[in-house]
Amino acid sequence: MGLFNTLSKLKAGLAKTRDSIVSKVQQLAATKSTIDDELLSQLEDILIAGDVGVQTASVILSHLKRRVKEDKYESTSQLISLLKEEIETILHIDDGKESSLKIPPASVKPFVVMVVGVNGAGKTTTIGKMAYQYRQAGYKVVIGAADTFRAAANEQLEIWAQRAGVDIVQQSHGADPASVAFDAINSALSKQADVVIIDTAGRLHTKTNLMEELKKIKRVMAKRLPGAPHEVLLVLDATTGQNGLQQVKHFTEAVEVTGLVLTKLDGTAKGGIVLAISNEMKMPVKFIGVGEKIDDLQVFDRRAFVDALFEVN
Repeated sequence: MGLFNTLSKLKAGLAKTRDSIVSKVQQLAATKSTIDDELLSQLEDILIAGDVGVQTASVILSHLKRRVKEDKYESTSQLISLLKEEIETILHIDDGKESSLKIPPASVKPFVVMVVGVNGAGKTTTIGKMAYQYRQAGYKVVIGAADTFRAAANEQLEIWAQRAGVDIVQQSHGADPASVAFDAINSALSKQADVVIIDTAGRLHTKTNLMEELKKIKRVMAKRLPGAPHEVLLVLDATTGQNGLQQVKHFTEAVEVTGLVLTKLDGTAKGGIVLAISNEMKMPVKFIGVGEKIDDLQVFDRRAFVDALFEVN
């Protein structure tokens, strides 16, 4: 379907995270021959420094300690494989949510995706890249430019729509965002489009009035098309680290976020935030950004992510 990119791009994008976590664990394992409490304590420090977070690092360590005790793992040569297994378990969303963006079901047309997040997280580029991937997969896409307050927001989104080869619906600067979302769904219905992606204004997750605006956009879409939006994606900048957890909480309270897009993973050594979000928020990561090109947004594949993370040169 063209929704998956090569593992090599993922490996390259995760290079900094791999160096900050896996490479350091390998160096740690090389200093000792047996797995003991001191080594596990140092391992915990490495995980926390990689933005896995205190709570998630504690969960991983408790599991490792139990396995070392019960299954008699003693050699440090086994440490990497044990850690890899635990990380894969952490990333497994077992609450029934899908871990990749849904392919639009035949019974839902158009399939509406609402995209939210703070300014600077990469919403505009994410929408453009997502639209491109859907079009490459054979779907007809309409983008709704409901970020009507930020200067040049429409122009930026229009450029991305042109790159992706999809239609865009927009109004004048300062127009009612909910009205744009309504028009975008109308346009998609008339054109028999498969997918609608709605951009929204970047906002601080702590600003109540701005969060209320998001709720309004969502309500208006549901009135025009019952069940819409079918997906609410929160775009998070991976470099913000643990602050991302607070954003997930606030946006989910407002608009019931169904999945995450983690951008700029290639620019940070703290990709461990993927583990923290999966463990603490039980929220599936659906896309990850590992570069600037239009095809550098990847549908999140848990196994591919772990394999790329643990491939140390």
